[in-house]
Amino acid sequence: MFVNTFWSLVPPVVAIALALITKEVYSSLFIGIVFGGLLYSGFSIAGTMEHVLVDGIIASVSDPYNVGILIFLVVLGAMVMLMNRAGGSAAFGRWSEDHIKTKMGAQLATIVLGTLIFIDDYFNCLTVGSVMRPVTDKHNISRAKLAYLIDATAAPICIIAPVSSWAAAVSGFVEGANGLELFIRAIPYNFYALLTIVMMLALTVRDFDFGAMKKAELTNNLNYVKPDPEPEPAISGAEEQPEPPVSSKGRVIHLVFPIMVLIISCVLGLIYSGGFFEGESFIDAFSNADASIGLSYGSVAALIITIIFFLATRVLDFKQCMTALPEGFQSMVPAILILTFAWSLKAMTDSLGAREYVASIVASFADNGTIMSLLPAIVFLIGCLLAFASGTSWGTFGVLIPIVVNVFGGDLSNELMIICISACMAGAVCGDHCSPISDTTIMASAGAQCDHILHVSTQLPYAILAAAVSLVCYIFTGFIRSWFICLPAGIVLMVVVLLIIQMLSKGKAEPEAAE
Repeated sequence: MFVNTFWSLVPPVVAIALALITKEVYSSLFIGIVFGGLLYSGFSIAGTMEHVLVDGIIASVSDPYNVGILIFLVVLGAMVMLMNRAGGSAAFGRWSEDHIKTKMGAQLATIVLGTLIFIDDYFNCLTVGSVMRPVTDKHNISRAKLAYLIDATAAPICIIAPVSSWAAAVSGFVEGANGLELFIRAIPYNFYALLTIVMMLALTVRDFDFGAMKKAELTNNLNYVKPDPEPEPAISGAEEQPEPPVSSKGRVIHLVFPIMVLIISCVLGLIYSGGFFEGESFIDAFSNADASIGLSYGSVAALIITIIFFLATRVLDFKQCMTALPEGFQSMVPAILILTFAWSLKAMTDSLGAREYVASIVASFADNGTIMSLLPAIVFLIGCLLAFASGTSWGTFGVLIPIVVNVFGGDLSNELMIICISACMAGAVCGDHCSPISDTTIMASAGAQCDHILHVSTQLPYAILAAAVSLVCYIFTGFIRSWFICLPAGIVLMVVVLLIIQMLSKGKAEPEAAE
């Protein structure tokens, strides 16, 4: 009754609406999961419990791919804690005082670092956050703005980087065509990713914000970051354990070296999982890579090397290193809990046939020859809605890309197919950006140590503006079918819109100041 209908998209919509209304993400996600279970079981209590627990939460946590991502998060949390305890983060903060003098410089440094770490969005979010958080704090940049900068240099950068886990995922969804060649040709048409980068740079250089982000910046909402929990009272008869001190021997190298090792080992882990050391070419190995396995291999190897390095340089002893490991795990518990619920909610939508329902909509549009030129804009909108409701870009790729390839018969000579593929990728990233249940959005909040709902609400106006300009670009591109014309026009349109918003915001602020 509810399967393969619009009802399949209702559970995530309920969860998202509740999260935005209540500002509480855990209960909102859980209510969405339960609602999905009720629809699937026909409102049977026993059936709902079985579907939610067995097919939802337990299946999500025990899924091999998800387990690999959880391992990566835990190890990365441990590495961040080790770098903090070794004094590497503090040393980088001292270095930044001498080399990063302005608020604009701190934001540009965050953008540059996020651009350089293009291998994987999870890796990007947590690494950039841990490195740049002390710098942006020092320059009175709110955690909400930091989370936006992290999020805007995660998926948008990965989706236009041919050597990344995202390129591998997209290539894997294309059957009957050269996936990597298609991915590269689609990059200039990925308007949302490219315009998001333009928008981020323009906001930084022009030094202005709007919407909820402006309020967060004006009040420097660091108070939204949840404080560390109060220490547990000491057990009777036992001595109270003091907070482990930060090493005074730490240098910038104790931050830079672990990060470089992590980058190199994660790249090696990804190509290893793709069969590079078994004879596959580098490009083919990346196309076949399993991000979960590769990042797990890379992070564990980097953790071991980091501990050995810290012991060899005598910034931490063995006991201090081992103490930092569970502390790092504890710092990742909120993100892990949200991810678990988000994966479970996705399982609910899958069981209700959300993919099949969306596929039928796309197919019906594609069969209508009179609107073929509007197909890129239609695919973009559907990709936005599906990714927003499901919280996953990759799942959206898996639904829409095979449909688009089949519609055009896998003909790489057809420029409209390339445009539609890019529109699918752009829409998936856009919906992923807007969704509170997106894993990338969750990771950006965790990396910035920003309240998750605050990050979503402050980023949403920016994402919607970039989406609106992108939609206009896709409407015209469907007819013109040339990125040489449409991409520059889109960039100019984005800059003009931002300048108008800045002028309007200044005009509104002046009367308020006069009062």
